[in-house]
Amino acid sequence: MSVRLKVSSAVILLLALALGGAATSHAATITIVNGDGAGEGFNDATPVSPIGGNAGTTRGAQRLNVFNQAAAIWGGLLPSTVTIQVLAKFDSQFCTTNSAVLGSAGPRSTHSDFPGAEFLNMWYSQALANKLSGADQSVLEDISATFNSDVDNGTCLGSVNWYYGFDGNEGNHVELLPVVLHELGHGLGFLTFADVNSGQLLGGTPDIFSRFMLDKSIGLHWSEMSDAQRLLSRNNTGNLVWDGYATTFRASTFLSPRAEVEVLAPAFSAGIYTAPKALFGPALTTTGVTAEVVEIFDGTGGPDACQPILNGAALSGKIAFIDRGGCTYDFKVAAAQAFGAVGVIVVNNVTGAAFSMSGSNPSITIPAVMISKDEGDLIREDVNAGGTIVTLRQDATAVAGAHPDGQVLLYAPSLIEPGSSLSHFDVTATPDLLMEPNINDGLHDDVDLTLEAFEDMGWIPRLTAVAATDAAPRFRVASAPNPFRPSTVISLELPAAGATLVEVYDLQGRLVKRLVNGWLPAGRHAVTWDGTDATGRGAVAGVYFTRIAANGARAGQKLVKLN
Repeated sequence: MSVRLKVSSAVILLLALALGGAATSHAATITIVNGDGAGEGFNDATPVSPIGGNAGTTRGAQRLNVFNQAAAIWGGLLPSTVTIQVLAKFDSQFCTTNSAVLGSAGPRSTHSDFPGAEFLNMWYSQALANKLSGADQSVLEDISATFNSDVDNGTCLGSVNWYYGFDGNEGNHVELLPVVLHELGHGLGFLTFADVNSGQLLGGTPDIFSRFMLDKSIGLHWSEMSDAQRLLSRNNTGNLVWDGYATTFRASTFLSPRAEVEVLAPAFSAGIYTAPKALFGPALTTTGVTAEVVEIFDGTGGPDACQPILNGAALSGKIAFIDRGGCTYDFKVAAAQAFGAVGVIVVNNVTGAAFSMSGSNPSITIPAVMISKDEGDLIREDVNAGGTIVTLRQDATAVAGAHPDGQVLLYAPSLIEPGSSLSHFDVTATPDLLMEPNINDGLHDDVDLTLEAFEDMGWIPRLTAVAATDAAPRFRVASAPNPFRPSTVISLELPAAGATLVEVYDLQGRLVKRLVNGWLPAGRHAVTWDGTDATGRGAVAGVYFTRIAANGARAGQKLVKLN
């Protein structure tokens, strides 16, 4: 399922200067402030049974438990000495049987030129300004969030409801946890304050998010452009990127090669379509699978393969063409595989981009991809006429969701989508990212590249580049395995000999262990961290960072130690 999210407009307040400087970092405390009235939202007393690790026995209690779970996840990743308050509530929101605004959130105020600000003449969201200064910048709560109470009323999104479990087993419902993580991400600063309709900056001042919005066509960041240039850039699909070094660094190993469907025949329909691969089944290859496409028939109003397939004999050796909806994705693919299909194309049944289909059936041995509704409608007539030949493959030269230069794409659709354009990663990313404009089935409790974007903005120590110049380090570093248990190997490639420092820090910025402190020759080096601290005791499971310095340059990488 892919359902629209929306960023709320930030409340614009006059600058409130803080007293005192930044304090030592530690894990942030995020508290949820109940903004609902009696009997609604968090106070809904409708009896429910505990589900998926959520022990609440009323609908309101389960909602609050999910918010507290999301707050704990973000709080454990971001350091701040100032408590982050979220004013949250459930209200009726836009909803039809096919689409809905699930939630919206944003900072309650913006601030610049406060003590501890890394850049002057630059807007920061309230929570980030508090973190950098070590003091509250406003008497208001830091984040305002509103979620759609209609999703549980039995008519919004048809039979789809909120899923309040913590285990990711939402089935055909919408899991609330990743939606809350997404919206808190906006409230914590994943958004630009620039006006998407006019291109104007808030009060004529750039924000820290816009500082990393780079238009590859003209080589300027949004913080450097004129209003007219921003108006052109807002629709520059495929060329507006996030230019933060930490995010780019991790994206190179996090994002997958781009999956695609190439239509080979008939000639007048030939073309290549981006088609995210399912989260289950075998990987696509660069050679791919080439076969004729056959639409399944199951006797229902639409070919969704949720009922017994009636033209199964026609699928042998072919690629099955199936509509989304009605049952799980792996059920559809397994049904086609049972009749000898060699691949599956699932067509989205709602307007919007295709996404990576969720599922975990280990018996599936054929590849499956999704294409958008518009693309599916475009080739459906040819498929039904017979003779449509396609190849399902991956393009090893292209990263799904990234520019050819490696930076992660931002969402800049040709038609402006207020609340979605600009302040999200692009929908072409594979795997799906938390901060895309739609919430997709494969998301659960991972904040993926959002944490690196926050590192770029200053939420956590910037270990991967020289902050003053944003210069990329003049050497390469990678770690594997990562996540790891019990040890990992940090690989360095030094272009020249020199004094080299390799250290491991915890999320609070405390030195855990110094691995290298001396002269290393040019070339490749492998440094093992055995997962222990300087005393030889095993470090606790969690997030760590390497800090590496050589020849006047710095680099680093996030490490995840498992239990």
